[in-house]
Amino acid sequence: MPLLVPYGNELIRINPANNKIEYSTNRGASWIPRYSRSICGTFRDLIPYGDNLLALTDKGVYYSNNKGASWIAKYTGSYAKTFAALQDSGRELLATTIDGHLYYSNNEGASWIRRK
Repeated sequence: MPLLVPYGNELIRINPANNKIEYSTNRGASWIPRYSRSICGTFRDLIPYGDNLLALTDKGVYYSNNKGASWIAKYTGSYAKTFAALQDSGRELLATTIDGHLYYSNNEGASWIRRK
């Protein structure tokens, strides 16, 4: 579960102590809060995906097109509440669940299909 990802000239992280998205421009020597609202729920995972950041929360999959300053719901269906981690396979987006299942998305996370 990546809590820290390189993104352009910044490092962006989930701070689990206060559920904030923070960034650093000095290789992690100091951190600046970028997003601290609770609308998205509790952040679990963070990955760069194309020109966006994707975040997995306990409410679903969200994306940000402004380096994590704001988040937009991508998928909040029932499966999303069991997602534990996201991964970009290069061809599709993958999500593993807390009970070991694998889901994939071919539409940037808007919908998910369980892989059997």
